[in-house]
Amino acid sequence: MSALPQYAYGTATMHPKDLLRSIPAIPRNLVLAFLVTYRKLISPLYGDVCRYYPSCSAYAVGAVQQHGAVKGSLLSGWRILRCNPWSEGGVDDVHPHAHFRYDLTPHGFVVPARKEMNSGS
Repeated sequence: MSALPQYAYGTATMHPKDLLRSIPAIPRNLVLAFLVTYRKLISPLYGDVCRYYPSCSAYAVGAVQQHGAVKGSLLSGWRILRCNPWSEGGVDDVHPHAHFRYDLTPHGFVVPARKEMNSGS
């Protein structure tokens, strides 16, 4: 069983040619590493207590993947503040970033999207 929701991981891999292009994704991936660890170790202790779908930690993973470390963390914090006993809850998906230019790895980390290179004339 994965610690990530199904939508939060992909099949991309990191290519050595993209090493420099991946530097801006380091803060995002550090926050994602923290969230994955939280989801594996701490989240199961609390059980299914979130009033929203996806859960607050799954929302945080999606928000950081889509919007980066800073904005994703702010969106996650706002979501956690809204998740309380007086909230109705419900479905609250992360809105996709209009210009998302990364691919997702099987572990949920982001890597630069590969551009299809046409060799030829």
